[in-house]
Amino acid sequence: MAVTIKTPDEIEKMRVAGRLAAQVLEMIEEHVVPGITTGEIDRICHDYIVNVQDAIPAPLNYGHPPFPKSICTSVNHVICHGIPSDEKKLKKGDVVNIDVTVIKDGYHGDTSKMFYVGEVPAHIDRLCKITQECLYKAIEIVKPGTTLGDIGHIIQQHAESNHYSVVREFCGHGIGAGFHEEPQIVHYGKPGTGMAVKEGMCFTIEPMINQGKAACKILGDQWTVITKDRKASAQWEHTLLVTKTGVEVLTKRNEEKF
Repeated sequence: MAVTIKTPDEIEKMRVAGRLAAQVLEMIEEHVVPGITTGEIDRICHDYIVNVQDAIPAPLNYGHPPFPKSICTSVNHVICHGIPSDEKKLKKGDVVNIDVTVIKDGYHGDTSKMFYVGEVPAHIDRLCKITQECLYKAIEIVKPGTTLGDIGHIIQQHAESNHYSVVREFCGHGIGAGFHEEPQIVHYGKPGTGMAVKEGMCFTIEPMINQGKAACKILGDQWTVITKDRKASAQWEHTLLVTKTGVEVLTKRNEEKF
């Protein structure tokens, strides 16, 4: 599949979908407390997306096997694609990545954020903050002419210089009318290599950074990805639009300054 350059009409739809996805993360913040289950978090998000936003949760029934829930909740050593469950009760000191993708008028907005459950240990706080910095540093350099290798390199350099590792099996992706479009945005690489991004491209950057080794494994549900060494992992994600002079963060939350 070729990379699609979005038309002005498509860009406007992407802006709406991105804003809705950001609002889901803002809405769920107050509910992420000790004692809640990830299944409850999923239900609250599902109801909000469907009934308040009049939108569609993209993960529900996506893929093979069909993903059974409306969001992903990845707790502690889960890297990504954690399936919400009524058995998984969050406790103080946990961290959870909540990954939301909404479809509105046929277009996708995809974003995720790390949430702290009460107070978390200092080493976990540091991992989450460095991972967010990896995302922000990558966003800062996006403009027409930036290569995919430039994006991957700046993430890899910041993570590894802080003694963390970069997950290589999963990556960011083009997005629009399709949930996952070309190109793939890997979070490691060499400057000046790979495709140069162009005005009108939309894609996600979503670094997954591990406290321990980069190795991961997929559980028997064929979705949940965990660190092999069971050490913590963190991830942050935004959907971006390449503009004439730089980048627009379509899933920007009110707490963020871009």
